[in-house]
Amino acid sequence: MLIEIDDKIVTDEIFSRKFVCDLSKCKGACCVEGDAGAPLKKDEIKIMEDIFPKVKPYMTKEGIEKVEKDGVSYLDDFGEPVTSLVDGGACAFVAYDTDGTTKCTIEQAYRKGDVDWKKPISCELYPIRAKEYESFTALNYEEIDICKPGCVLGEQLNVPVYQFLKAPLTRAYGDDFYKSLQQVHKELEKQNEKDQ
Repeated sequence: MLIEIDDKIVTDEIFSRKFVCDLSKCKGACCVEGDAGAPLKKDEIKIMEDIFPKVKPYMTKEGIEKVEKDGVSYLDDFGEPVTSLVDGGACAFVAYDTDGTTKCTIEQAYRKGDVDWKKPISCELYPIRAKEYESFTALNYEEIDICKPGCVLGEQLNVPVYQFLKAPLTRAYGDDFYKSLQQVHKELEKQNEKDQ
């Protein structure tokens, strides 16, 4: 079921599905696996170019070389801008912990106060994927195998996808939109109770 909120169309799965990212299990595989880099908005490309010198100290040698050679982004098969990848695999802005867990170097620089921008919004919103059309934005839940541990943990903790993503949803679309999501969730729960 699709639900319209202002100029957004959201799938009801963001309310019905449960999710809490379980980084200890997945090791941040979403930053490494996939068909392309992370989707970028046009203004994010400029931000990433501007902050690159401050993020560089956190990056891998391979990531730095990729960005210096080819830039922070490229166009995917659909002609949409996405983050550059190292050898077609990991995002150029990924570094690794000693146990192999990926870390976003932009977010590391942000947490240390070196930059004032956290990361591309598509990364923070995942597993919600936002697709902008001429007159509306579609918000869909994307289910992939590498996120199964997050689905299991979400079920255990009973946290709907949209609640887990409160901060990025608010960052992207504002407080009023998030309040509308809460209202829709309440209405859906009431409807489910009636139907039982």
